[in-house]
Amino acid sequence: MLLETPRLFLRRFRPEDAPAFAAYRSDPVVARYQSWTAPVPVESAVSLVTVFSSRDPEEPGWFQYAVELRAEECLIGDVGVNLHENRMQAELGFTLAARWQGRGYATEAVRAVLRDLFERRGLRRVSAECDARNTSSARLLERVGFRREGLRLQHTWFKGEWTDDLLYGLLADDWKNRA
Repeated sequence: MLLETPRLFLRRFRPEDAPAFAAYRSDPVVARYQSWTAPVPVESAVSLVTVFSSRDPEEPGWFQYAVELRAEECLIGDVGVNLHENRMQAELGFTLAARWQGRGYATEAVRAVLRDLFERRGLRRVSAECDARNTSSARLLERVGFRREGLRLQHTWFKGEWTDDLLYGLLADDWKNRA
C-alpha cells in the first residue's frame, strides 16, 4: 500500500480494478463535472488502469491513487496528483463512486494524500480547481484546508456550455498550522 487510513488503502491501480473503475466513471452523476464523458467502456478502463499502474508517484506528472475501502476490499474511487517538474507543487483531483459519497471517504483519502505531499515529500503548495456548480467538491476542498483563491467566470467551454471555475490553493505552512 502506498498510503493507509483507518478505513482506506490508497494504492496503485491493478488490472482487476478496470470493471469497477469503468462502472463509477460511467455514472453520469459522477462524470458531470469531470473531464471525461460517460459511459467509460471497460476496454478504455483497462487501458487507463494499465497506464495508471505504470506511473511513479515520485516523478513529475499525473499519478492516480486507487482508493480501496478496507472493510469491503473494493475500489470506490481515485485521487489524482499532478506533480510539477520542480517537485515542490502539485495539482490535486478526486473522484468517488456515487454509492460511497457522503460518508467522508473522499475527505479521508484527500487528507491522506495531502499529508504525504506536505509532511513526507515536502511540497510547498497544492492547488485544485472545480466547476463552480460542484458544491460538494468545493466544500471538501475547504474542509481539508484549501483556500479559495479565485473565480474565473465563464472560463471553460465544457460539455457544451460555458462554466465558471473555482480555484483553490493550500500552502505547506497552512497545512502545518491546521495539524
